[in-house]
Amino acid sequence: MTRSLRNVKLGVVGLVLIMLAAAWYFGVFARLGEPRALAQVLVEMGAWGYLAFIITYTVLQPFGVPGSIFIVAAPLIWPWQTAFALSMVGTMSASVVGFSFARFVARDWISARIPTRLRKYDEALERSAFQTVVVLRLILWMPQVLHSFFGVSKVGFWTHFWGSLVGYVPPLLLVSYLGAEMFDASGKMQPAAWPIMTGLLVASLVIAAFARAYERRRLSSSPRELRVVQRG
Repeated sequence: MTRSLRNVKLGVVGLVLIMLAAAWYFGVFARLGEPRALAQVLVEMGAWGYLAFIITYTVLQPFGVPGSIFIVAAPLIWPWQTAFALSMVGTMSASVVGFSFARFVARDWISARIPTRLRKYDEALERSAFQTVVVLRLILWMPQVLHSFFGVSKVGFWTHFWGSLVGYVPPLLLVSYLGAEMFDASGKMQPAAWPIMTGLLVASLVIAAFARAYERRRLSSSPRELRVVQRG
């Protein structure tokens, strides 16, 4: 690693630390303690609340703030269509930041700390990267460790981007559309949320099972197709 590149990486790390310290100093973390507090602040900002929502989500979620705070707060503030659009933009932006930070800034440090339960997907990413990204995003959503795992893996940037986009659509659409039924004004889950979340989980597992079955079938047929080509 050249000295200039090392300095750039240290500068990015320093900038992240400064942004987190500023967020703490100005009470952003305190306001994020519950979705209702976040909703009140954004409503008071009017149209600027859209931009504040996306920037805050993008900057803070990759470095420790749960994304669920934002996607739960959105339908408490705006119509579900607006909530869905802003949740998608914020979630994708945060995913790109987390992915890029792991790949280009702190790859070695993060790679040594990826849980074993995610490492088992390395081989699946090499075989079918797009499909694996979609399934993992569909089931696990947006944890910071998943951003990091994709960042230190061999998956390409655009494969990660489009796979994440596809995987995020069902859960974010569901939360945005049924947010008022799933959560109360304080962001706590209501009884009606459990069957909805259970249905989403079951649907995600079924999709993952079909994806795995398709991949196994494709791999098992590949040698046969290769032999046919060789004979021809």
